[in-house]
Amino acid sequence: MIRDWKNLFDYVKAQDYSKTLHAFLDEEYSKGICYPSRDLVYNAFALTKPEDLKVVIIGQDPYHNPGQAMGLSFSVPNGMELPPSLVNIYKEIQNDIGIKMNFENGDLTPWAKQGVLLLNAYLSVRAGQPLSHKRDEYEHFIADVMRYLDNLDQPIVFMLWGSFAKRYSAMVHNKKHFIVACSHPSPLSANRGGWFGQKPFSRCNSFLEENGSSPIDWGNR
Repeated sequence: MIRDWKNLFDYVKAQDYSKTLHAFLDEEYSKGICYPSRDLVYNAFALTKPEDLKVVIIGQDPYHNPGQAMGLSFSVPNGMELPPSLVNIYKEIQNDIGIKMNFENGDLTPWAKQGVLLLNAYLSVRAGQPLSHKRDEYEHFIADVMRYLDNLDQPIVFMLWGSFAKRYSAMVHNKKHFIVACSHPSPLSANRGGWFGQKPFSRCNSFLEENGSSPIDWGNR
């Protein structure tokens, strides 16, 4: 489905940062272990068409341990132990919407296929080195992505969790779009308050339904 994002990626390819970013990634992936696998770096765009987009969830960078990263923010393959943030996401879904989650399945692909863009700001990382690919090129890329998303005409909910994601609220101007901001679901942040009980998932669905769009099925069973 990346071809469905042709207008965005044609623009990105013409930017100087795109060339330096791909040169950097070529070197990083050739000399060491990076996550996700190179073919999954743009997986979020491959699974969600822009015309189907309903929700944007912004993470920071991919999981840096073996077998976890799959090119979707917060998601891990089915059968992989859930990271603590995803555990807290599932707990809040249960409390918020009242559906029982499968804590043995962290694969959020079904969300992506419903129109949830699970986007990391930095799309790659060295093994065992969080934020090792935090680069200006990725900052330029996500800024261009956000501008593109904000120009889409349908109702879209931007789920901004934690201070890192909340900074992108300044890039949401479209009156058809809605921001649901709260604390990050990581234990360090969530246990201080501001995550549990904030009802981000029901708030998201209420906005979509009120604006003529179908809600997201947040279940995973």
